[in-house]
Amino acid sequence: MTGERITTLAGGKESDSLGLRADILAMTDAASAAVMTPAAEGAFSHSRRAALAARIARLNGRDDLAAHYGKGMDVRDEAIADPSFDGGGDAQLATILAFTDRVATSPKDATSDDIDGLKHAGLADADIVRLTQLNAFLAYEIRLIDGLRLMGLAR
Repeated sequence: MTGERITTLAGGKESDSLGLRADILAMTDAASAAVMTPAAEGAFSHSRRAALAARIARLNGRDDLAAHYGKGMDVRDEAIADPSFDGGGDAQLATILAFTDRVATSPKDATSDDIDGLKHAGLADADIVRLTQLNAFLAYEIRLIDGLRLMGLAR
């Protein structure tokens, strides 16, 4: 892992990050792989994770990042990436999307009731953790990219 992925997402080149702590960028790449393409997918396929990531990026006004994640989703998951999509009549998906949207846009408003809603919708505890990790990683990644841009290391 070299940090190239995150530097490229920030709009720069790998060489722009030479002064940065390469270990942080490498760990970010490793975290991305662990969250987005784990060996054990649970309830969220790699495509579904990419669609949720694109949705979170769009909710945060990051269409560039949404386009990046859009490359990893199948046609069947494209609607999920659209923040106006409410689940299309699938109650479990609607609950997942409502939780994702709340945590992505107003995490301070998320409560134990939101977690209970996911449990009542049939998600296993491990899948709730997976969904929360996805949200947390995207929050981190968006802020890291913004920081690199502010530091003038990227466009």
